Amino acid sequence: MKGATLKPIVASIALIFALNACSVSSTQHVSTEVPLTAEQIKQQHADNPFFKPYGTFFDIPDFASITPDDFLPAFEAGIAELQQQISVIANNPQAPTFANTIEAMEFSGDLLTRVTYVFFNLTSANTNEALQDISKQISPKLSASKDDIYLNDKLFKRVKAVYDQRESLSLNSAEAKLLGDTYRAFTRGGANLSAEDKIKLRDLNEQIGKLNLSFGDNVLAETNAFQLILDKPEQLSGLPKDVIDTAARRATRLGHPGKWIFTTNRPSITPFLTYADNRALREKIYNAYISKANNDNEHDNKAILAQVAALRAEVAQLMGYKSHAHFVLEDRTAQTPDNVYKLLDKVWPAAIKKANNEVSDMQALVDAQGADITIQPWDWWYYSDKIRVAKYDFNEQQTKPYFTLNNTLKGVFYTANRLYGITVKERDDLPTYHPDVRTWEVYDKDGSLMAVFMGDYFVRPSKRGGAWMNVYRQQYNMNGVDSKPIVVNVLNFPRPAGNEPALLTFDEASTLFHEFGHALHGMLSDVKYRSQSGTAVPRDYVEFPSQVMEYWMTQPEVLAQFATHYQTGEVIPQSLIEKIQAASQFNQGFATVEYMAATYLDLDWHSLEDNTLRDAAKFEQASLDKMALINEIAPRYRSTYFSHIFAGGYSAGYYSYLWSDLLSADAFEAFKENGIFDPITAQKFRDNILSKGGSADPMELYIEFRGKEAGIDPLLRSRGFLK
Repeated sequence: MKGATLKPIVASIALIFALNACSVSSTQHVSTEVPLTAEQIKQQHADNPFFKPYGTFFDIPDFASITPDDFLPAFEAGIAELQQQISVIANNPQAPTFANTIEAMEFSGDLLTRVTYVFFNLTSANTNEALQDISKQISPKLSASKDDIYLNDKLFKRVKAVYDQRESLSLNSAEAKLLGDTYRAFTRGGANLSAEDKIKLRDLNEQIGKLNLSFGDNVLAETNAFQLILDKPEQLSGLPKDVIDTAARRATRLGHPGKWIFTTNRPSITPFLTYADNRALREKIYNAYISKANNDNEHDNKAILAQVAALRAEVAQLMGYKSHAHFVLEDRTAQTPDNVYKLLDKVWPAAIKKANNEVSDMQALVDAQGADITIQPWDWWYYSDKIRVAKYDFNEQQTKPYFTLNNTLKGVFYTANRLYGITVKERDDLPTYHPDVRTWEVYDKDGSLMAVFMGDYFVRPSKRGGAWMNVYRQQYNMNGVDSKPIVVNVLNFPRPAGNEPALLTFDEASTLFHEFGHALHGMLSDVKYRSQSGTAVPRDYVEFPSQVMEYWMTQPEVLAQFATHYQTGEVIPQSLIEKIQAASQFNQGFATVEYMAATYLDLDWHSLEDNTLRDAAKFEQASLDKMALINEIAPRYRSTYFSHIFAGGYSAGYYSYLWSDLLSADAFEAFKENGIFDPITAQKFRDNILSKGGSADPMELYIEFRGKEAGIDPLLRSRGFLK
C-alpha cells in the first residue's frame, strides 16, 4: 500500500482507522466495573513515556524508552480521555455552535492520536509477537470507541443542528468542509439508523474486523512458509551476483548456510523471475506466489474473503446503499462504481492490445531460439527482459550501478529543492525505532525548520511488504498548537552486503521518488485542522502527488545531477539516459493489465448487491472470464492474498492508482509545457495541491492548479497506448 489517507472526520477516530484499517467492534457486555479515568490510569503508570513530553529533539517519539507494555495503558487512557471529552461536548447545555461542537471534537483525542501513530507505525515497520497480540486486543476497543461516537444520539443532534445552520454561519472553505465531512461521517457511521440497526451494525463490524485480521495473518503465514531453497550453483544460472549474494545472506539468516533462499516477497521473487534460466524453478516460485492462502490448509483465505464480501454488502444495504462499492465511492472523487468502470473500460482495450503484442514478441523470440515452449505467466519477466535488451540494448543491471540508495536520495532531495526550495540535513543522533532508520531535518525555502523526515529502506522479517509513507505527527495549526510534521517513508529494498552500497533497480529508484512524493504531501501541508492535514484526502486522490513525482526521475536534467557510477564516479552517460527514455514505455501492456485485472476483481467483489455467500474460486474465475484476461497474465493480486482490499483500507478502492495517474499524467503536462522546474507552475502545485491537504474539494483544487479537468490522452500517452 502506497501512502496513507486520513479521513477528515473526528481526528483521533479517523486516525485509528486510517492506520489500523480494520472495522472491529466489540460486543457490548454489561459490567459492574467502573472504568478507570484517564487520570487514574496515568497515575498507575506514571513512568509511561506517552504520558509526558518525550524530551527529544522536535519531540520525536522516544523509541528507546517505549516498551510493548506501555501501549495498552496508553491506549486505555487515550480512549478514556476521548470519551470524557466527547461526553462534555455531547452534554454541553449551551446551544450547539461550530466552535463548541465541530471544533471541540476536532481538538479532542490528543493522547489517543499520540499513541496510535507510534503503535500502528511500529506494527507495520518493526512488529513482533507482543505488538501483534496488542493489536488484536486493542482493535475491538478502538472500533467500539468509534461506534460510541458515531452512534451517540446526543452528539449527532448537536452536529446536525450546526450542519442545518451551515448557510448562515459565514464559515471559510476549510471550516465548511470540516463541518460537511463531520456530518457525513456520522451519517455514514450509522447515526441515522434505528436502535435495533445500530446494534446490528456493531455486530457486523465486529465480524468483519475479526475476519480482516485473520485474512492478514494467513497471508503473512503463507508468505513466511514458502522458501525456495537452492543448493546447486547451476540452479543460479542467469542470476546477477548481487541477487545471488542476497539469497545467500538470506539463507544464512534462515538457518541454511552455504545455500540460497528465495521467497515470494517482491524483492526476492521479481529478480528470480526476471533472470533465472531454470524455467522449472521459475514456475515453482511463481505458482507459490499466486497460490498464497489458497492451499486448502489452515491458512486458506477463500472462506474468509467470501464472508467479508458478503458482510460488507450487508452493511452497505443496512446503510441504504446498493453495494459496498456504492457506499465507499460516494466519499471518493470517483463518486460511483459506474464512473470507475467507465475509466477502466477506456483503458483496458488498449492495454490488452499492447499486452498481446508483447506476448507475440516474446513468443517470436522463443521460437527463433528453437525452444519448444509456449509463453506462460512465469516466463513473462524473463523473456520481457530479453526483449528489452534486444530492442533497446538495455536492462536494469546496466542502470543499477548508477542508482545507489544514496545517489537516488540526492536526486529526490535535488528535485524537491528545485521545485519547492526545501533543503535537508541528515542527522545520526536522533531517536529511531530501528538501526536501519535514517533521519533528516527538513528546512523550508525561508530557512525555517519545517519537518523531520525518516527513511526506513531495507527489507527485514519484522516489516510488512510494500512501500508506504506515514507520519508520527501531522502538520496542523489549531487550538494554539503549531504542530510540525514527522514523516516516514518505509520501503523494502534488498540489504547490501558488507560495506557495499545498496544498488537499486530502476523500478526501486522510481518507488523511492514515489514515496517521497507522499512525504512532500505531508511535509508541505499548511492547514489549520489536524484531520485535514497532508494526505487526509480521498483514497483515489492520495496517490496523485506521489505518482506525479515519479516523472522527474527520468528527466535527463535530474538524472545528470545524481546518477553517478558508484565505483568510477562517472555521470550516467547520455546514451544510457536515451535508452532509459526509449524503454520507459516498455512492457506497459503487462504492467497495466495485471494491475487493472486486480482492480476489476476488487470492484466485482464489492459491487455485490446481496449478502449471499459466494464460492470464492468460482467467483474469481467468473470475474477473470468477464474481463477476458489473457492466459499469460494473472492479476497482480489474486483474491486470497489481496490484502489491500480484504485486510487493508483499499476495498472498492484499488482503482485509485489509475485514477490518480490520470491526474498525475495530466499535471506533468503542465510542467512540460512551462519547464519541468518552472517556479510559477511549482508554486501553483504547492499552493493548490500539496499544502491544502483535505481542506477543500480535491477536484476543485486540481482545476485551480491546471485550469481544466484532467483528460485521458496524457495517461494513454504516458503508457505508450497513444502516440
